[in-house]
Amino acid sequence: MKKIKYYYNTHTLRYEKLETPLRVKLLRIFSFIAAAIVTAVIIVAIAFQYVDSPKEKILRTENDDLKQDYAVLVQRVEQLQKQMLELENRDNNVYRSIFEARPVPDSARLKEMEKTKELQLVQRMDENQLLKSLKSQLNALSLRVAYQLKSYSEIDGMIKNKEKLLAAIPAIQPVSNKDLRHVASGFGYRIDPVYKVTKFHAGLDFTASQGTPIYATANGVVKEADYNAGGYGNHVIINHGYGYETLYGHMYRIKARVGQKIKRGEVIGYVGNTGKSTGPHCHYEVHKSGQPVDPVYYFYNDLTPEQYNRLLKLAAASNQSFD
Repeated sequence: MKKIKYYYNTHTLRYEKLETPLRVKLLRIFSFIAAAIVTAVIIVAIAFQYVDSPKEKILRTENDDLKQDYAVLVQRVEQLQKQMLELENRDNNVYRSIFEARPVPDSARLKEMEKTKELQLVQRMDENQLLKSLKSQLNALSLRVAYQLKSYSEIDGMIKNKEKLLAAIPAIQPVSNKDLRHVASGFGYRIDPVYKVTKFHAGLDFTASQGTPIYATANGVVKEADYNAGGYGNHVIINHGYGYETLYGHMYRIKARVGQKIKRGEVIGYVGNTGKSTGPHCHYEVHKSGQPVDPVYYFYNDLTPEQYNRLLKLAAASNQSFD
């Protein structure tokens, strides 16, 4: 029940009913609402200094998740970079070494890349910067992977050509020499049979009766097949590819012709005594990348280990050459 208030009117000397004007009521209501709003604003402002709003909580949670995801991705990128480095080293030092191929230069692999940003810098990055940084690292890694795939494709081609490479490497003796009695003079400095001075002998001399067949020691194409006035007489030079060439000198008769494709073991001529020679023999040379090398290391296809060791000793003997 609503209370009725009275007041004592001194003019009428009577108690009269207290009535509040409408404008006063409205003013009181407005004042109350204004005070409530101001108080609420002050409370909210103070509270938001220490308590996050729901939207801020969501954004902060998303930001923390983004930082964690970025840290995981950076760690993964670092692991991939280490794996790529291992693959690159193995490519250069193992796979390409097997095929005597030149290593891929570091510059081609984009070794000098932008360094990975430290994780503490992430706090000052916005989402676009994070994505840009990660994209840059992944792009660089993708380029390295693409180049590595290209390198492995080249190695795959080398593997497919391995059979051709093995067939192109000199691997047998140029004359039949199962008993190893035909090696007369080895590679290195020997006494010249004509001038009687020590001179460099760039091959091996195999003594044999005139007309003995001379065999190509590897597959290749005949580069020269004629008489050489410089001392080799009737001679044949075969280009085997892959940097290998072989020379067969002092032939009695040449069977091969220039441009002819030759298989290992095919007869290319016959032992003779033409040119600067003191007796029937086959002067045999092996050239690798234009330089003469010791042919004794290229007889592994038709000799047992015991025969090979014996041949090494025979070829190393200091004696007089036949040419």
